Order: sequence, then structure tokens, then C-alpha cells
Amino acid sequence: MKSKWLAPILPYLAAWAGLFVFKNAWATLIGFHIAILLALIFLRPALPLDIFFKTTKHRYVFLSMLFCVSGGLGLYLLRDMFGVAENLQTQLASIGLSGSAWFGFIAYFALVNPFFEEYFWRGVLGSVTKQFYIGDLIYAGYHILVVWNKTHPLSMLFMLFVLTLTGWFWRQLYRRDGSLLAPVLGHMVADLSILLAVYRMTMSF
Repeated sequence: MKSKWLAPILPYLAAWAGLFVFKNAWATLIGFHIAILLALIFLRPALPLDIFFKTTKHRYVFLSMLFCVSGGLGLYLLRDMFGVAENLQTQLASIGLSGSAWFGFIAYFALVNPFFEEYFWRGVLGSVTKQFYIGDLIYAGYHILVVWNKTHPLSMLFMLFVLTLTGWFWRQLYRRDGSLLAPVLGHMVADLSILLAVYRMTMSF
């Protein structure tokens, strides 16, 4: 049980190192995924990979995708309220996100990252409780590193709350359906919509 709570340390360290030491978006993302793989090797979960593809409740897939598309839309429409940094374009360019580099990053992040995260946070480290679960907050917490100095501190707290709620929501879909399909597809939509919103905002500055 103790090893389960130590497992998130590696992904957190990888995200921190990629963003603040190597200062490169690809190093951050690939390092994050390698850290998850290393944590999984250590935990040796018995969860089969077909957990991604079987579902008995297709309405959960639609519900998850519908709920998650609001992420990028809300971020773009309320960007002034969130206090997005005026030098966002410069900050993102400094970690390698500018011009055509965006497109490969968005594709990989939206299509690959959700599989890593849902298997790790919901599948392996998740819980069957209907109530709040500390793992939901731990999942949300590493995102603070991603938006550090890029938005207002109060917006970061709001984001932490929303992502904790989203983690809880995806965990409930998994608990009720026994499949990670709905969480993964919802996560894909969320990642894609948010990154497209950020890309569009960098074109506006």
C-alpha cells in the first residue's frame, strides 16, 4: 500500500525536471511517460490492457467527451478572467512550443498521453469509493507545475479544483463501467481542446 502512494513521486519529479531544469516541453512529456512506466514496473499491476477497449455503457463515452470539450472552450472564452500571462507566447516558445512544433506536440499529447494517465491515475492508483479520494487531488496537483507563472494564482487554485473534480468524474465512470474507454476518450477531447485553445491564444498575443 505504501508503494502505491510513493508511485506518483516519479511523474511529479519528471514534470518538474522537464519544465524547470531542461525547460523543454517534449522532455517534460516524454520524461513524464517514462516515469509512469517506471512506476508501473515497480508496482507490477495486474490490470489488463484490454481495459481500454471494453465497455458496456456507450452513453458514458458520449457523456465524458461532451463534458470534457468544455475545458478548452471555457479556457479560451474566459482567458481574460483567468489572468493568462501576457508573455504566454514567449514562455511557451522558451520550452520549444512555437510555430510548426505545436502540431506534433498537440497530436502526441492528445492521442497518447490519455492512455498513460488513465491507466496510471484511474486504473492503477484509483479507488472504488464514490466519495472524494486523495488520488483525485494528487492527479490534479502536477498540473500546477505546468501552468506555473502562466496564469493568476487564484486561477491555478480554480484549475486544481476543476481537475480534481474531473479526476473524480473519470474515476466514477471507470467504477461504474469497468472500462477506461470513456475516461480515455474524454481525456483526449479535454487535452485536444485545451491545447488548441492555448495555441490559439499564443497566436493572439
